[in-house]
Amino acid sequence: MKNLISQLLADAVDRLKADGVLPTDIAPSIQVENARDKAHGDFASNLAMMLAKPAGMKPRDLAEKLIAALPAHQAVASVNIAGPGFINFFQDAGWLATQLEAALADPQLNVRADVAAQRVVVDYSSPNLAKEMHVGHLRSSIIGDAVARVLEALGHTVIRQNHVGDWGTQFGMLLAYMEEHSVDAEAELGDLENFYRQAKKRFDESEDFANRARQRVVDLQAGEPSCLALWERFNSISLGHCQAVYDRLGVSLSPADVRGESAYNADLPGIVADLHNAGLLTESEGAQCVFLEQFKNAEGNPLPVIVQKAGGGYLYATTDLAAMRYRHAQLHADRVLYFVDQRQALHFQQVFAVARKAGFVSADMQLEHMGFGTMNGADGKPFKTRDGGTVKLADLLDEAEQRALRLVEEKNPELPADELRSIGSAVGIGAVKYADLSKHRSSDYSFNFDLMLSFEGNTAPYMMYAYTRVASVFRKLERSMTQLDDLAPLALVEPAETELGAHLAQFSATLNYVAREGTPHVLCTYLYELAGRFSSFYEQCPILAADSAAQRDSRLRLAALTGRTLKQGLNLLGINTLERM
Repeated sequence: MKNLISQLLADAVDRLKADGVLPTDIAPSIQVENARDKAHGDFASNLAMMLAKPAGMKPRDLAEKLIAALPAHQAVASVNIAGPGFINFFQDAGWLATQLEAALADPQLNVRADVAAQRVVVDYSSPNLAKEMHVGHLRSSIIGDAVARVLEALGHTVIRQNHVGDWGTQFGMLLAYMEEHSVDAEAELGDLENFYRQAKKRFDESEDFANRARQRVVDLQAGEPSCLALWERFNSISLGHCQAVYDRLGVSLSPADVRGESAYNADLPGIVADLHNAGLLTESEGAQCVFLEQFKNAEGNPLPVIVQKAGGGYLYATTDLAAMRYRHAQLHADRVLYFVDQRQALHFQQVFAVARKAGFVSADMQLEHMGFGTMNGADGKPFKTRDGGTVKLADLLDEAEQRALRLVEEKNPELPADELRSIGSAVGIGAVKYADLSKHRSSDYSFNFDLMLSFEGNTAPYMMYAYTRVASVFRKLERSMTQLDDLAPLALVEPAETELGAHLAQFSATLNYVAREGTPHVLCTYLYELAGRFSSFYEQCPILAADSAAQRDSRLRLAALTGRTLKQGLNLLGINTLERM
């Protein structure tokens, strides 16, 4: 509806330009917001106040002319002026009901992209295979996954890329340790953290071992068969650990989505050669660097993008440039989203600029760093174990499930043990994910089990319960939320019905915003507000005890659309819903 009103206002501006009321050279950015006071309208725009000065008119006078120039549309019941010149729009209830019926008739709830379909590469998770996944990998994995799901729901072609760290000097150390301990690697690698610590201990204590490890790096880079076989075996086991975590989290990454740093190893000399041929390389202290004028340090000196070290080795920047060229030339991406820690912002600004200047990507290919903040403990510092170590993601999920199970057992002691475990798992995992996704990705946040497992406020348990509340209505009637053909049509009469219906109609626009900005917290806020509006509707507008069959049917249809929207919205966040809790 906001997009529709924006277009109507744009048409009005064009008419006033043609009539000489407005200067022909203005191109206003038209903002339409939800009205704060529903008594004055459903949507509001400050366009008249923005254009009053260039028009040489009082805002209210210009607002009158804009309203007079608005094309008629069945979606708009009436338009008025409020305050110093706000233009307020009332949505037509009949038209709104028609839109809601269309959503009910569509398995995808009439969700549509407001831009042309794109091929979007989403780079997320990207753990280091030398260690088990820890809490630092949570945000990239679940934020990237939620945005990928939303993009797909809107009809875009999404190509997931798990850019794992599977190359580099640390692998020489690990391979040397694997060779030295010729025990079953499956058993030895059962605890990757311990395996890594033992290998590092040997590396630090034994010069002979350290030399063998360094030689293994050389052998690996040269493609020595036995070394490669060991490396592939290690990666397979390590990726299995990652996949187990993805499966528990409900993250839609698969082994087929893995394209690690090693995949670009053969391309790196060509990247350096092409930068040299383009006249972009400068040697600095033996290293090959690209200096771009727009990147300077505090003293005003140019900052380098180092693509090859003095000793001949390559860096993350080189690999990232190779990945960008691959994603342009082979994957034919229109847009590439990088869900990587906010602290890497400068790195991505630099490599994006180098890739464009070198012609590795086209001018119209969108490169976007979707940075995120840190997950902190109660003390506001990065989340650690009591002894200061890194918290394994699997251990965090174990505790979440155990806490949720105890909570569910207290509330539903009569349920069978297997159902309690299933509910506890869904609530525990959902709570961890929703607590993260409901925060703006660029913000740091403090991890708190008590808050995230609360049934009050903007939490997963509250949202999951909101869905079960809708499901219970249909369970009492022994009917599905999708079996509505025999019901009378939807009619919005009471204010609570109209307010709920208007919010439901904004689902597609909300998903488009999330897809554009990479901000799942906006979807969380939408769903939380939807649950609140349904609660008000449920209290003020009896469903099963409605005054007439037609009124009951209409409210059932509105409840069904609410339930299906909650379910689809939570599923897009990667959170499972339950029929009862």
